Amino acid sequence: MSTPEGPRRVRVTSPRTSAARRPITPTGTREIDEQTRLGEVYMHSLIQSQLRLALAVIGGATVLLGGIPLLFALVPATRTLDVLGVPLPWVILGVAVYPVVYVAARVYVRNAERIEAEFTEFVGRQ
Repeated sequence: MSTPEGPRRVRVTSPRTSAARRPITPTGTREIDEQTRLGEVYMHSLIQSQLRLALAVIGGATVLLGGIPLLFALVPATRTLDVLGVPLPWVILGVAVYPVVYVAARVYVRNAERIEAEFTEFVGRQ
């Protein structure tokens, strides 16, 4: 019994097999992906930048919000002052704190995105 013959195999090659190949240049992303020493330095610099930003924003918010009790302690008249029939400490702690927190969050997000965009641009150029 004879077996039916299937399609014949054909080897397909590029017409440019003898052409010189471009050297593969290492990029920053490749350095990071392969976890080389240079990639570790790149990642360390990104993390350090993010940490500095976080500490600066937290420090600024802490100074502003931490200054509220200091204001009440140093200026006793602020403890009894009323704003539209509501004690000033309640107005500050119940209303004025939220814009400070919101602005701190917006500043952090905007600068964190800027840091990441600069890092991505820098690593892409390498």
